Amino acid sequence: MFGWLVVTPVNLSVDTVLKRRRDRSDFPATTKLIQQKPAPVWPTEAGFLFSWHALSGVPLRNQLSWGRGSLPTRKRIGPVSFLSGPHGPIRLKFPMSPKNTPSTNSTEPLADTPPELIAVVDIGASAIRMAIAEIAANGPVRTLENLSQAVSLGRDTFSKGVVDSETIDDCVRVLRTYREKLHEYGINQRQQIHVVATSAVREAANRLAFLKRIYIATGFQVEPFDEAAVNRVTYLGIRPLFQKRPDLTDGSALVVEVGGGSTQVLLFQDGDVAHANVYRLGTLRLRRTIETYQTPSGKVRQIMESQIQRFVAQVRLRVSAESAPTLIALGGDIRFAAEQLDADGDRNGLAPVPVDRLRKLTEGIMSRSIEEVARKYHLSFTEAESAGPALLAYVHLATALNLEHIQVSSINLRDGLIKEMALHEAWTEDFMHQIIRSAVDFGRRLGFDEMHGRHVAALSQVLFRALQREHGLDSHYELILHVAALLHDLGYAVNARSHHKHSMYLILNGELFGLSERDVMLAALTARYHRRSTPRATHPMYASLDWESQTNVAKMAAILRVADALDRSNTQRVRDIQCSREEGALVISVPGGHDLSLEQLSLSQKGKMFTEIFGMPVVLRNASEL
Repeated sequence: MFGWLVVTPVNLSVDTVLKRRRDRSDFPATTKLIQQKPAPVWPTEAGFLFSWHALSGVPLRNQLSWGRGSLPTRKRIGPVSFLSGPHGPIRLKFPMSPKNTPSTNSTEPLADTPPELIAVVDIGASAIRMAIAEIAANGPVRTLENLSQAVSLGRDTFSKGVVDSETIDDCVRVLRTYREKLHEYGINQRQQIHVVATSAVREAANRLAFLKRIYIATGFQVEPFDEAAVNRVTYLGIRPLFQKRPDLTDGSALVVEVGGGSTQVLLFQDGDVAHANVYRLGTLRLRRTIETYQTPSGKVRQIMESQIQRFVAQVRLRVSAESAPTLIALGGDIRFAAEQLDADGDRNGLAPVPVDRLRKLTEGIMSRSIEEVARKYHLSFTEAESAGPALLAYVHLATALNLEHIQVSSINLRDGLIKEMALHEAWTEDFMHQIIRSAVDFGRRLGFDEMHGRHVAALSQVLFRALQREHGLDSHYELILHVAALLHDLGYAVNARSHHKHSMYLILNGELFGLSERDVMLAALTARYHRRSTPRATHPMYASLDWESQTNVAKMAAILRVADALDRSNTQRVRDIQCSREEGALVISVPGGHDLSLEQLSLSQKGKMFTEIFGMPVVLRNASEL
């Protein structure tokens, strides 16, 4: 049986393309209808495999469409690949046919202003993937091309703790190929490219050597993504789905992605993030652990299930027993399962998969060797290796939650990275709301003084903005200060004595959504210095920071001390403050004619650090005194 693949440049019909080919000698002679014989299907994250550039010599800024002909399903179409890499063909992917899960990216018409071209690269445990997209001036984002190439980073890191030199060379070759592709698109500026690496690189003992080698060989600056960054980007990628599906904001929704090195979980309650964590349960990590301890083949399944059950139990504690959540599954393995089970996706990109059918598929995969799985389902060895453990995890989780269906989404990490670049900032107003809400929830669990914390945070914000000229910090630090102010007295949950140090420890070890490890450290240190000793070089954690970060902590702590002094009575009576500069002093005026003697006394003590840092004393008085 034969099928026809139609490749059509934007706004051009096939007839026009063929006519131009006949009339113009400079039009790529290889632009044509391709008659494709059936071949093994290699399941991918987004759909069919094809390289427009390899055929035409023209970068893929086109609209790709399927002429169905005698091809009723995508399963009868095999890969068409013309790029090669160290482990075989580099796979270029584009959205699934309407029968399957549609792309979540917008295809709205582009504005007259030329769109901005960007690229994101995800260096994962089992593959290096790149997405190229264009961002229109009016906001819509359209993915132009997806590439994926297998690597063995996870195999190295999770078994030996380091990335082998041969694997590093493989990564360099793949990334050089990607760099050439970006040159063809004219994507050469650093601000147009975002390259990230996840757990396989982050946990490698030779991580710095790996990053330097990649930079020297390819020019790519790789950002090792910590858990908070993965949560942030996944949130940005999944958020549009919640906006399209209001029913997901009623009750709870559990977003889970079982990856090669770790499993990510986002729990939404009424549309807000109630829990976010990255668990050290990964398919390749699990395989390597079993190999390291030379587990007998008869006990491999048992050990896998014990590890998965431990993860499921941890997640189950976070989910309310009153109602079952909607389980939204991400990842290539579960998308592969959805394709095998012919799951139809809705217009918002969710395909319901019955748990009982998924269990049968999983049992069939787990009963075969990796080589047999690869042959039967036409998977690469790495894909076959991860499919069984990943699907087993989804089945166990769905069973524990008493669910009949799993909703499979086509959203991936690169969608979130593209969204982040399209927004030109990671912390949107909605995302900042999630961070603050997470901090408040954490404080409530420990019984903090919420009224005082919120009031000091609001005063800190007023002071931060009034002193913009003096401190020169951006909104990123404003949010860090806000979190530190909310939780500065959290240490009372441990002991009133040295509660500022207890606050630092609790913030460092709390589950604060959206903040990176560095951000959490800055917030914790800012809270730690809201009273008593000022920052010193003998304080180990403070001394571990670079000079600029040390200075920024001192600035934020000085502002926090002033804000805390303004609510010394813990009654929130000092409101609507106004700041001005008079004769080299910061004057804070308070309307209402309150007796400010308590606040003035506190400020005389806590304002010393402010004077040291900003070189101006702080004066507090009633507005009527002006």
